[in-house]
Order: sequence, then structure tokens, then C-alpha cells
Amino acid sequence: MHQELIDAMREFALGMNRSLDSVMRTHGASLAQVKLLAFIQRGDLVRSTDIGEAFGYAPRTVTVAIDGLERDGLVRREGIPNDRRVKRISLTDLGRDTLRNVEPPRVAFTERLFDVLDADEEYKLLQLLAKLNFRLQSMNASADTVDLSNKNEVD
Repeated sequence: MHQELIDAMREFALGMNRSLDSVMRTHGASLAQVKLLAFIQRGDLVRSTDIGEAFGYAPRTVTVAIDGLERDGLVRREGIPNDRRVKRISLTDLGRDTLRNVEPPRVAFTERLFDVLDADEEYKLLQLLAKLNFRLQSMNASADTVDLSNKNEVD
């Protein structure tokens, strides 16, 4: 049963991301690009290292992603006056417009996806996911000290 749950969650997450990515691409940016643009927009002084830490990306992956966004005119790199080695990454006007353009279709996609659930089902799903996320975080925090093969230790 647990493997069926894991498979169903993986299938849902992958399918949702693929579908949402397709919707967003038709409005100017991939899901991955939008995630990066939104992170950059929320930050004040965003550096490549901040992006790497936030998303768990290797430095080279971040560089390639930012190069692509810069090539597409969505972000710019600017030097910091007191440290020329550090570059601040910020959105261009086109980057801000792109985020605005993808928001309505993202919201419409999300509403259509979840309208199959009634309010009670949505609330219950949210509770269950929160419970599983909390468990996952506690297991990750104690992974060095807990024998995960012993079910009673993590329950």
C-alpha cells in the first residue's frame, strides 16, 4: 500500500508539473523559469549562491539557468559597488511582464485542477500533506541518529 501511495503521489506531481509547464510555456516561460523569476522578484539582493541554496542546485546549473534567462532578456546581472566579484541578479521589465502574463493561466490551471474536490476534501488533503511534510522534515532532521529500518523509532 505504501508503494502505491508513493507511486500515486509521484505520478500526480510529475503530471501536474508537465501540464502546468505546458500551459505556462504558451504564455512566455517554462515552469522552471517562472520559479526562478519569482524567487528573484521576491529577493532584494539575489546572488547565484542564493538561488543554488534555495533550490538545491549546483553552481554550474545556476549559471546555465541565469545565462538562459539573461539571454532571453528576463534578468540582468549587475555588479555590486563594494565587491566586483559578486553579481546581483534582478528582473528586467520583460521578466516582470512575463511573471504577470503567466499568473492568470497558472491560477486558472490550479482552479480547474482542484475543482474536482469539494471544500472538505481540499481541507483534508491539505491536512494530510502537512502531516506527511512534517514527518518527512522530522525524519530528515534525525536521519543521522535514527535507524529508519525500525518503524517504532520514527512513529
